[in-house]
Amino acid sequence: MCGIAGIYSFTESGKESFSRVKTAISALSKRGPDGNGIFIKNNVALGHARLSIIDTSNAASQPFTDISGRYTIVFNGEFYNYKFFREQLKEKGYNFKSDSDTEVLLNLYIEYGISFFEKTDGDFAFAIYDSAEQSLLIARDRMGVKPLLYYQDENKFVFASEMKAIIRMEIPLELDAASMQIYFQLNYIPQPYSIFKNVHKLNQGEYIFIKGSTVNKASYYKIPYQSNSICSDSYEHAQKKVYTYLENSVLKRLMSDVPLGAFLSGGIDSSIISALASCHVKKFNTFSIGFKDEPFFDETHYAKLVADMHKTEHTVFSLSNNDLYEILFDVLEYFDEPFADSSALAVYILSQQTRKHVTVALSGDGADELFSGYNKHAAHLKAIEGGTLNSLIKAGSPLWGLFPQSRNSKTGNIFRQLQRFSEGLNMSDKDRYWRWCSLGTDNFSKSLLKEKFIVAEYEGRKKQLISCINNSSDFNEILLADMQIVLPGDMLVKADMMTMANSLEVRVPFLDHELVNYIFSLPAHYKIDKNARKKILKDTFRGMLPEELYNRPKHGFEVPLLKWFRGDLKTMITEQLLEDNFIEAQNIFNVDAIKKLKSKLFSGNPGDVHANIWALIVFQYWWKKYVGK
Repeated sequence: MCGIAGIYSFTESGKESFSRVKTAISALSKRGPDGNGIFIKNNVALGHARLSIIDTSNAASQPFTDISGRYTIVFNGEFYNYKFFREQLKEKGYNFKSDSDTEVLLNLYIEYGISFFEKTDGDFAFAIYDSAEQSLLIARDRMGVKPLLYYQDENKFVFASEMKAIIRMEIPLELDAASMQIYFQLNYIPQPYSIFKNVHKLNQGEYIFIKGSTVNKASYYKIPYQSNSICSDSYEHAQKKVYTYLENSVLKRLMSDVPLGAFLSGGIDSSIISALASCHVKKFNTFSIGFKDEPFFDETHYAKLVADMHKTEHTVFSLSNNDLYEILFDVLEYFDEPFADSSALAVYILSQQTRKHVTVALSGDGADELFSGYNKHAAHLKAIEGGTLNSLIKAGSPLWGLFPQSRNSKTGNIFRQLQRFSEGLNMSDKDRYWRWCSLGTDNFSKSLLKEKFIVAEYEGRKKQLISCINNSSDFNEILLADMQIVLPGDMLVKADMMTMANSLEVRVPFLDHELVNYIFSLPAHYKIDKNARKKILKDTFRGMLPEELYNRPKHGFEVPLLKWFRGDLKTMITEQLLEDNFIEAQNIFNVDAIKKLKSKLFSGNPGDVHANIWALIVFQYWWKKYVGK
């Protein structure tokens, strides 16, 4: 994995920005600590920061120009089936000057043009320049594993792997009001939008082709789901196919010229990936973290059961809450867009420790969205199926909010879930989905922000983002929405940012497009029913995992935010980032709304307010660094 950036100039004035590409690439040094390069020719400037994975020699350095000198590529990611096409292209007369997947991808484009996308199997973001046509192709992989952002004005088109590189190219920085409303609900900003106006994220499976002053955007892949074309495979036959697709996916992702391993949390998803990998790699490396101060959330016992069963070289990082706190500001520093999924802290410290041993790590990301692994999925199914219990919970809506609510106590969590469930039962399918994806309500974000940030455009965006949900009885549409919103907006962003902040490449076998295509051809009841979530996944791999993994509650991990906010971070909240005079001068938030949140935070019944405070802290820290300065 690497970092890329570039500028395509429409005018002579646009070329004046070319010198900034070098500065942009320096901002991506953690993505690519092994070298960097700049290519400038005619109307384009391309930059690359390299993390060496395949062919670590200088022959594979980027920007990479083909033997003819006509085509140049900057590439972030991996092209998994490159060896097959390398041999095919050699038979067609192509010569190679490196052993890299980058060169094969470039030559595949030279041979087939835009149609080469159907042949690619990988996780990538790249740009290819044709100096004869003076055209530029930029693209992102099918699932959105690798990031790509872009900005356009009348003089130039700018792109990069991260927002911090886009900012280094000195674009206008104007906050996007609709994005802010969405952020304070979801805790992240989903594609194709960003925190800034006119900066966009390229969607999954999209490409942009630029020639002259013409910029065309198109899609080369969408998850091929149609409710009227569910396949007829029996459950038993489907299990065999799931096993084959996932094993093949893991095999592809084991290619590396540097040390490789896997995250092993002790949950079903990462355990399956580790088990499959260990069948093909002797003494496969696996890594877990456990927190000494939070035994309730420590799942290292289950991870060790898997490691022992499959004889992996297992490393446990036993850390304290203080270890987690010590990396908090490193994480805040790396965020170049507000992102308030607090579990990013745990991913960062796991990545930091893992990078001391390997350069590439497999993860179990994507399984929850693909196979239905979240609590909200079970809730959606109950809402769809209806029944007497739903009616009773709905009737009790006025009562649930009167009880103390908190994730931090069993009773408080029950009332919290009852209130959220009853709220959802009173909503349409689309609004229910949005509410259960959100930390806060529409009214919460509106009360938090000044009137100038409450814009009509927000409703249009929300409608567009959940447009795939149409049929109230079709649970697969819920999963499709997760694959298009939650996965690329939250989970993959978290994995990419926190691993790249530590120069570690992460690979996600569950997101192989052939596996995804097949899973979305299956009926929803193969994935979830009233008794089980991720049903077919669990049943398929039951024989490869310790039985204890199937007979335990799923705890996840809660970052001790409330403790920090009332202790070490109290001064930062009350006297700096959320101080009344600062809020007034900033002119973004309603002071009274912030005061209420602070009052609740330090009260005897804080509920889940710490999550709202975390979203504010992340935003304020980011704003002071990138906007307020």
